[in-house]
Amino acid sequence: MTTPHTPPHLMRATCPEDLLAFVPVAIGFAPADSVVMLTVEGARPFHARIDLPDDEDDVDEVVEALLRPARHHGIARVVFVVYDDDTAIADETAWSLHVAFTAAGIEVFEVLRVHDDRYFAVLPGRAPAAYLGVPFEPRHHPFAAHSIFGGRVTHDSREALAATLVSDEVGAARVASALECCADLLPRQIRPLVTEHAGDRSTTPPEVVAALALSMRDGSLRDEAWRWLTRATAPSYVDFWTDVVRRSPAPLVPGPASVLAFTAWLAGEGALAWCAVDRARAVEPEHSLAGLVADMLMSATAPDEWDLLGGPSVGVA
Repeated sequence: MTTPHTPPHLMRATCPEDLLAFVPVAIGFAPADSVVMLTVEGARPFHARIDLPDDEDDVDEVVEALLRPARHHGIARVVFVVYDDDTAIADETAWSLHVAFTAAGIEVFEVLRVHDDRYFAVLPGRAPAAYLGVPFEPRHHPFAAHSIFGGRVTHDSREALAATLVSDEVGAARVASALECCADLLPRQIRPLVTEHAGDRSTTPPEVVAALALSMRDGSLRDEAWRWLTRATAPSYVDFWTDVVRRSPAPLVPGPASVLAFTAWLAGEGALAWCAVDRARAVEPEHSLAGLVADMLMSATAPDEWDLLGGPSVGVA
């Protein structure tokens, strides 16, 4: 599940087209075969995306995965968008969400289904044409323009976003060669090294990437790379750690990927954080920091709660 957070500037939706244009801006990519939940009112609003199940028997798991954080954060009103053709699974998911959330006292303001740049009404009482499909074009909507001007990248799909973390084979080979002369860094060396090279827009030397990737295997050393971050500083480190992940040899990916996952979460980039968790877990399924970030994403923990969790002092073994 992806649990992204609202872009920093206010976007006010007044029609279905606005809601549908907001979705890719909010989650960072254009969804497919998914359910997106937009929370409209609540103590701590958030937005979430989850894959549609492959089988109707698994619909209840999707419902529970969305209902649990909605209850936890005191959500009062939601909108659901189901991205799929007119299938039995799409229909069962839409109505199961409506029934479960209504029973939990959470108002379901709207349910829409989207397929091939057309949206379809699901709830009763809408205009007859809405059930036949209404064409829309989110790419040219003002929300998309606002997102671009605000520096927020929206990818064509989750796969396209995940591809930004795919290994740079040439770079990884150079880092692997540099490992022959590397040893773990000292704890006091890590933060200055990360800060220096993250602030330098030139390519980080292979020997620096090698030293960091090697050191990130150790939990106490890894903590030195992320526990001092704040919401304000985290965005400036996302590109740096993305580069380190892409150039790390495969066995060393989990450490840098988990640091990127935390950094992306703290920067409000929930979808990227999930992709980084996936990269770490592909090599080390039980990685501790990746697991912590996954738990925060699944529970829709907002980055602004970082200070309440302990702020720049918490460590993970």
